[in-house]
Amino acid sequence: MGFSTIAIHAGNEPDSATGAVSVPIYQTSTYAQESLGNHKGFEYARTQNPTRSALEKNIAALEGAKFGFAFASGMSATDAVLKLVKAGDHVIVGDNTYGGTFRLFNKVLSNYGIEFDFVDTSDITNVERAFKPNTKMVFVETPTNPIMTVTDLQAVSDVAHAHGARVVCDNTFMSPYLQQPMNFGVDIVVHSTTKYLNGHSDSIGGFAALNNEEDAEWIKFIQNSIGAILSPFDSFLVLRGTKTLAVRMEAHDKNGRAVATFLAEHPKVKKVYYPGLLSHPQHELASRQQKGFGGMVAFETGSLESAKKVLENVKLCTLAESLGGVESLISHPATMTHASVPADKRESLGITDGLVRVSVGIEDVEDIIEDLDQALN
Repeated sequence: MGFSTIAIHAGNEPDSATGAVSVPIYQTSTYAQESLGNHKGFEYARTQNPTRSALEKNIAALEGAKFGFAFASGMSATDAVLKLVKAGDHVIVGDNTYGGTFRLFNKVLSNYGIEFDFVDTSDITNVERAFKPNTKMVFVETPTNPIMTVTDLQAVSDVAHAHGARVVCDNTFMSPYLQQPMNFGVDIVVHSTTKYLNGHSDSIGGFAALNNEEDAEWIKFIQNSIGAILSPFDSFLVLRGTKTLAVRMEAHDKNGRAVATFLAEHPKVKKVYYPGLLSHPQHELASRQQKGFGGMVAFETGSLESAKKVLENVKLCTLAESLGGVESLISHPATMTHASVPADKRESLGITDGLVRVSVGIEDVEDIIEDLDQALN
């Protein structure tokens, strides 16, 4: 079956009790048992919920995975996956990772005996050099947030597997419509469902998809033990969102390309970060690895003062955290998404005070461009 067919039908069987086409919101904390130990597959809502189960089947199918688990946020999904490593283990991480991921690894999990090294994973030699005898995992984002650096997933997977390590990819920026990391050897895919999977800026959630049964059993155990589960209502919202994922991502991709081209030609813009531009250093790799280039664009204005003028003068684009909604959002990574990253590290990565990030929505692209143009001017 094609992607759109899977998105609409996987996990979305009509309700057996009523025939409802949309999976109902099972807003319950527990389930009646017919007799001791005799139930209908559901005992307690932290452990199982039919709405959440439907979503887990749906997104797992979209990523080409056997198993999927929905969490209360993208960070709780990442945290659960990191429970596959233990004290004394070493993890290689992309250096331009999302600020929240950096904070979790560097400020929280490092306190529990897990060792992290942050390297530029766009150069496979950096990954190879970073391996140690105790390396158990490589964690990458591609494209990265917000500099849009692309990592060769097949090359990283080959190197990691040769060392007996798992590869985890945060696929939030691309969604499974534009990129399927497991096709390139990645073991586990994580998402913030808050973003493109939900697509409507009205839900917080996370997801982990994988094929290894033993690892899946452990993540399922962690999900139940810690309880950072996605609620029935949020599961319903994301399940609604994935039905239109294909058409939305086509629109985000089309608008993203147009906005990036406009910015690249604008005299007030110093540099544009977008894999769809021929000037991007990993354009060819992105063309092979991705179905498209998406709606995330970052650009350099040259100074904090210039960035503030843009951010405070947009009228259509909304100054806000997050990304991936149908509406265009604009943000300042240095003080918003990546504020937890030390200033010197941000600067070395290119996350300057003059950098602006745009999550290009699916409005009429002429209106988005006109808004950015008047703000830049």
